[in-house]
Amino acid sequence: MPKGRWSDRAIPGATFALRVTPGARRDSLTEDGETYRCSTTAPPEDGRATADVTEQLARALGVAKSRLTLMRGAASRDKLFRLD
Repeated sequence: MPKGRWSDRAIPGATFALRVTPGARRDSLTEDGETYRCSTTAPPEDGRATADVTEQLARALGVAKSRLTLMRGAASRDKLFRLD
């Protein structure tokens, strides 16, 4: 995904609900209505998949990954991020 593809959605305070598929064949980030779907090649161990999802979302929004806060779902497939 090109960097900043979703830069128009990078509004401080915005939330992003993601459905994550770890261990996929390739990384991808797509929009499905109001929910975003993220596939990552990282395994769901030791927070590796969550870290990769954070990087993918930050790249799509065109922001630093430190600006994203995981609000809910550290060990779940359904995650909620907030942009600070």
